[in-house]
Amino acid sequence: MSNKKQSSVDWLQKAIFDKIHMNSNKTYGYIINIAKAMHKEEIEEAWLDGVGNWDSEKEFEQYYNETFEK
Repeated sequence: MSNKKQSSVDWLQKAIFDKIHMNSNKTYGYIINIAKAMHKEEIEEAWLDGVGNWDSEKEFEQYYNETFEK
């Protein structure tokens, strides 16, 4: 089982695609607000992870790829 997270951008892309192709009842403003909340949570989690698990050997790209890339 993968522990990869879905980024807010990936979620937003899927939500917009679903809206366009499935004529969802969700409004774009609602979708954007969810993506913004997800993004804030991602930033908070990254900050907490950095504070609690500082690893000076790990580069940002490595952290990002391990956390978000599929």
